[in-house]
Amino acid sequence: MARYTGPSCRLCRRENMELFLKGDRCYTDKCAIKRRNYAPGQHGQGRSKNSAYGIQLREKQKVRRIYGILEKQFRGYFAEADRLKGVTGENLLSLLERRLDNVVYRLGFASSRSESRQLVRHGHFVLNGKKVNIPSIQTKIGDVIELREKSRKITAINDALDAVTRRGVPQWLELDRDACKGNLKALPIREDVTTPIQEQLVVELYSK
Repeated sequence: MARYTGPSCRLCRRENMELFLKGDRCYTDKCAIKRRNYAPGQHGQGRSKNSAYGIQLREKQKVRRIYGILEKQFRGYFAEADRLKGVTGENLLSLLERRLDNVVYRLGFASSRSESRQLVRHGHFVLNGKKVNIPSIQTKIGDVIELREKSRKITAINDALDAVTRRGVPQWLELDRDACKGNLKALPIREDVTTPIQEQLVVELYSK
Protein backbone atom coordinates (compact mmCIF):
# COMPACT_ATOMS: atom_id res chain seq x y z
CA MET A 1 0.00 0.00 0.00
CA ALA A 2 1.33 3.45 -0.91
CA ARG A 3 1.77 6.20 1.65
CA TYR A 4 -1.39 8.16 2.46
CA THR A 5 -1.41 11.53 0.70
CA GLY A 6 -4.92 12.73 1.52
CA PRO A 7 -6.02 15.34 4.08
CA SER A 8 -4.23 14.84 7.42
CA CYS A 9 -7.17 16.20 9.42
CA ARG A 10 -9.33 13.38 8.07
CA LEU A 11 -7.12 10.89 9.93
CA CYS A 12 -7.55 12.75 13.22
CA ARG A 13 -11.33 12.71 12.78
CA ARG A 14 -11.24 9.01 11.95
CA GLU A 15 -9.39 8.26 15.20
CA ASN A 16 -11.53 10.75 17.14
CA MET A 17 -8.51 12.47 18.66
CA GLU A 18 -5.79 15.00 17.84
CA LEU A 19 -2.81 13.25 16.28
CA PHE A 20 -0.94 16.56 15.74
CA LEU A 21 -0.21 15.75 12.11
CA LYS A 22 -0.27 19.37 10.89
CA GLY A 23 1.98 21.06 13.41
CA ASP A 24 0.93 24.49 14.67
CA ARG A 25 -2.52 24.30 13.06
CA CYS A 26 -3.43 21.55 15.55
CA TYR A 27 -3.06 24.04 18.43
CA THR A 28 -5.50 26.56 16.92
CA ASP A 29 -9.27 26.77 16.52
CA LYS A 30 -8.81 25.73 12.87
CA CYS A 31 -8.11 22.16 13.98
CA ALA A 32 -10.68 19.93 12.26
CA ILE A 33 -11.31 17.73 15.31
CA LYS A 34 -12.42 20.84 17.22
CA ARG A 35 -14.75 22.00 14.46
CA ARG A 36 -16.15 18.62 13.37
CA ASN A 37 -15.70 16.13 16.17
CA TYR A 38 -17.04 13.11 14.31
CA ALA A 39 -15.73 10.56 11.82
CA PRO A 40 -15.41 11.63 8.16
CA GLY A 41 -17.69 10.35 5.43
CA GLN A 42 -21.40 10.15 4.77
CA HIS A 43 -22.10 8.05 7.86
CA GLY A 44 -19.60 9.73 10.12
CA GLN A 45 -22.20 11.02 12.55
CA GLY A 46 -23.98 7.70 12.84
CA ARG A 47 -23.63 5.32 15.74
CA SER A 48 -20.72 2.92 15.65
CA LYS A 49 -20.13 -0.21 17.67
CA ASN A 50 -16.73 -1.87 17.46
CA SER A 51 -15.90 -5.46 18.28
CA ALA A 52 -12.82 -6.34 20.32
CA TYR A 53 -10.95 -6.88 17.06
CA GLY A 54 -12.19 -3.52 15.75
CA ILE A 55 -10.90 -1.71 18.83
CA GLN A 56 -7.49 -3.37 18.50
CA LEU A 57 -7.35 -2.54 14.78
CA ARG A 58 -8.22 1.12 15.39
CA GLU A 59 -5.45 1.39 18.00
CA LYS A 60 -2.91 -0.09 15.60
CA GLN A 61 -4.02 2.28 12.84
CA LYS A 62 -3.76 5.21 15.24
CA VAL A 63 -0.16 4.38 16.18
CA ARG A 64 0.76 3.91 12.52
CA ARG A 65 -0.71 7.26 11.60
CA ILE A 66 0.94 9.10 14.48
CA TYR A 67 4.39 7.95 13.38
CA GLY A 68 3.66 7.86 9.64
CA ILE A 69 4.54 4.17 9.22
CA LEU A 70 3.37 1.83 6.46
CA GLU A 71 1.83 -1.51 7.41
CA LYS A 72 4.81 -3.60 6.28
CA GLN A 73 7.21 -1.34 8.18
CA PHE A 74 5.03 -1.49 11.27
CA ARG A 75 4.97 -5.28 11.23
CA GLY A 76 8.76 -5.23 11.03
CA TYR A 77 8.96 -2.99 14.10
CA PHE A 78 6.60 -5.29 16.00
CA ALA A 79 8.65 -8.36 15.07
CA GLU A 80 11.81 -6.62 16.30
CA ALA A 81 10.09 -5.49 19.52
CA ASP A 82 8.92 -9.05 20.13
CA ARG A 83 12.49 -10.36 19.79
CA LEU A 84 13.91 -7.88 22.29
CA LYS A 85 13.96 -8.48 26.03
CA GLY A 86 11.30 -6.73 28.09
CA VAL A 87 7.69 -5.77 27.44
CA THR A 88 6.85 -6.00 23.74
CA GLY A 89 4.54 -2.98 23.68
CA GLU A 90 7.07 -0.74 25.39
CA ASN A 91 9.82 -2.01 23.10
CA LEU A 92 7.67 -1.13 20.10
CA LEU A 93 7.14 2.45 21.26
CA SER A 94 10.85 2.81 22.02
CA LEU A 95 11.76 1.70 18.49
CA LEU A 96 9.28 4.12 16.96
CA GLU A 97 10.47 6.99 19.15
CA ARG A 98 14.10 6.40 18.16
CA ARG A 99 13.46 6.78 14.43
CA LEU A 100 15.55 9.67 13.13
CA ASP A 101 12.55 11.60 11.79
CA ASN A 102 10.80 11.33 15.17
CA VAL A 103 13.93 12.45 17.03
CA VAL A 104 14.21 15.49 14.73
CA TYR A 105 10.56 16.29 15.52
CA ARG A 106 11.01 15.73 19.26
CA LEU A 107 14.03 18.03 19.32
CA GLY A 108 11.89 20.79 17.81
CA PHE A 109 13.46 21.16 14.36
CA ALA A 110 10.05 20.56 12.74
CA SER A 111 6.46 21.28 13.69
CA SER A 112 5.22 17.80 12.69
CA ARG A 113 6.60 14.36 11.97
CA SER A 114 5.73 14.61 8.28
CA GLU A 115 7.71 17.85 8.08
CA SER A 116 10.68 16.32 9.89
CA ARG A 117 10.59 13.33 7.54
CA GLN A 118 10.78 15.67 4.56
CA LEU A 119 13.67 17.62 6.10
CA VAL A 120 15.63 14.43 6.69
CA ARG A 121 14.88 13.22 3.16
CA HIS A 122 16.25 16.45 1.74
CA GLY A 123 19.53 16.05 3.62
CA HIS A 124 19.27 18.96 6.06
CA PHE A 125 20.78 17.00 8.98
CA VAL A 126 23.97 15.18 9.86
CA LEU A 127 24.13 12.25 12.26
CA ASN A 128 27.42 11.95 14.15
CA GLY A 129 29.08 14.16 11.54
CA LYS A 130 27.76 12.26 8.50
CA LYS A 131 25.05 13.48 6.15
CA VAL A 132 21.91 11.31 6.30
CA ASN A 133 18.68 11.20 4.31
CA ILE A 134 16.95 8.08 5.66
CA PRO A 135 14.13 8.92 8.13
CA SER A 136 13.90 5.38 9.54
CA ILE A 137 17.48 5.23 10.88
CA GLN A 138 17.48 3.92 14.45
CA THR A 139 19.31 6.32 16.73
CA LYS A 140 21.12 5.21 19.89
CA ILE A 141 22.50 6.71 23.10
CA GLY A 142 25.22 9.24 22.39
CA ASP A 143 24.13 9.99 18.82
CA VAL A 144 24.38 13.67 17.85
CA ILE A 145 21.88 15.12 15.36
CA GLU A 146 22.92 18.47 13.92
CA LEU A 147 21.34 20.86 11.46
CA ARG A 148 23.64 21.52 8.52
CA GLU A 149 25.20 24.98 8.34
CA LYS A 150 23.51 25.89 5.06
CA SER A 151 20.09 24.90 6.43
CA ARG A 152 20.14 27.11 9.53
CA LYS A 153 18.45 30.04 7.79
CA ILE A 154 15.36 28.08 6.74
CA THR A 155 12.39 29.96 8.16
CA ALA A 156 10.23 26.89 8.89
CA ILE A 157 13.00 25.29 10.97
CA ASN A 158 13.68 28.44 12.97
CA ASP A 159 9.96 28.98 13.59
CA ALA A 160 9.68 25.40 14.86
CA LEU A 161 12.67 25.86 17.18
CA ASP A 162 11.18 29.08 18.54
CA ALA A 163 7.94 27.24 19.31
CA VAL A 164 9.56 24.18 20.92
CA THR A 165 8.98 25.63 24.39
CA ARG A 166 5.25 24.92 23.98
CA ARG A 167 5.75 21.25 23.21
CA GLY A 168 8.91 20.76 25.24
CA VAL A 169 11.87 18.47 24.65
CA PRO A 170 11.65 14.97 26.23
CA GLN A 171 14.01 14.12 29.07
CA TRP A 172 15.80 11.48 27.00
CA LEU A 173 16.92 14.16 24.54
CA GLU A 174 19.04 17.28 24.92
CA LEU A 175 18.80 20.30 22.62
CA ASP A 176 21.46 22.95 22.12
CA ARG A 177 19.43 25.70 20.46
CA ASP A 178 22.37 27.98 19.71
CA ALA A 179 24.43 25.22 18.09
CA CYS A 180 21.35 23.79 16.29
CA LYS A 181 22.04 20.27 17.46
CA GLY A 182 20.76 17.69 19.88
CA ASN A 183 21.75 14.32 21.29
CA LEU A 184 20.29 11.21 22.87
CA LYS A 185 21.01 11.11 26.58
CA ALA A 186 19.09 7.88 27.21
CA LEU A 187 16.67 5.45 25.64
CA PRO A 188 13.02 6.56 25.74
CA ILE A 189 10.84 4.81 28.31
CA ARG A 190 7.05 4.38 28.40
CA GLU A 191 6.52 7.51 30.50
CA ASP A 192 8.19 9.61 27.78
CA VAL A 193 5.40 8.84 25.30
CA THR A 194 2.74 11.38 26.21
CA THR A 195 0.37 10.59 23.33
CA PRO A 196 -2.54 8.44 24.60
CA ILE A 197 -1.58 5.05 23.15
CA GLN A 198 -2.73 1.66 24.41
CA GLU A 199 0.11 -0.43 23.05
CA GLN A 200 -1.22 -3.61 24.67
CA LEU A 201 -4.11 -3.58 22.19
CA VAL A 202 -1.58 -3.61 19.32
CA VAL A 203 0.26 -6.53 20.92
CA GLU A 204 -3.01 -8.45 21.30
CA LEU A 205 -3.89 -7.79 17.65
CA TYR A 206 -0.61 -9.15 16.29
CA SER A 207 -0.47 -12.03 18.77
CA LYS A 208 -3.59 -13.72 17.40
